[in-house]
Amino acid sequence: MDETLKRYRESIDNIDAALVFMLAERFKITQAVGEYKATHDLPPADPGREERQIARLRQLATDANLDPDFTEKFLRFIIDEVIRHHERLRER
Repeated sequence: MDETLKRYRESIDNIDAALVFMLAERFKITQAVGEYKATHDLPPADPGREERQIARLRQLATDANLDPDFTEKFLRFIIDEVIRHHERLRER
């Protein structure tokens, strides 16, 4: 394999690993939020916060030259998963 391609791929692998660890940390925090919401009888979802977060991250994506539609889909996937976790916690 070409050395340049190998270095690119190693960088991609490192970035992917960092993304996994960042997502794990994010879900650790959202788990705590879900437990807090469940014990304080708060709803699992907060549509206003979700809208603000999506708008904020779309702008960050634009600033970073990343497709804001892709960013919104990615964030929506994460938010939906968090809400699912919060709903499970509330049912307990």
